[in-house]
Amino acid sequence: MIKADGVTEVTDDDFGAQVLEAELPVLVQFTAEWCGPCRQLGPVLGSIAEEEGERLKVVRLDVDRNPRTAIAYHVLSTPTLMVFRGGEPVRSMVGARPKRRLLEEIADVL
Repeated sequence: MIKADGVTEVTDDDFGAQVLEAELPVLVQFTAEWCGPCRQLGPVLGSIAEEEGERLKVVRLDVDRNPRTAIAYHVLSTPTLMVFRGGEPVRSMVGARPKRRLLEEIADVL
């Protein structure tokens, strides 16, 4: 998994504690090692985590190693990005996108 500063990797086992019980909204990238567009998003998500860390938590979940969570949220493609707030998904997007566009798409849920 490509690491990005400020982006935590979560698993099926800690998804509830890290995402559903988080006080801040959480941007989750459902990703896979083999996914090229997912790798492109790494620096974008790292930058967002650094700039928006006081308002937003950013995490990634490998769908191949953590299928329970991916299945539970009906993730069929990677990258899928979901924003969770108060333990519920409030926004879902599929595909890579530039930082500015991603921030525009999630601005109303922060």
